[in-house]
Amino acid sequence: MTVAVVNSTITCPACGHRKDETMPTDACVWFYECEHCKTVLRPKHGDCCVYCSYGTTRCPPMQPAGSCCT
Repeated sequence: MTVAVVNSTITCPACGHRKDETMPTDACVWFYECEHCKTVLRPKHGDCCVYCSYGTTRCPPMQPAGSCCT
């Protein structure tokens, strides 16, 4: 059994602000507000959550299965 990585650094595409976050292990995050510029991030087309789109690590549900939020 593989242990999911729960830490990711999310980068705002609008202002470049980076923040280390702990991802939920059982859900996708569809909205994330940048604490610096207040832009609300949404997943890119084809991604299930903001961590898969803007994070350094894919979300925990996506890591072992290759798909999530189904």
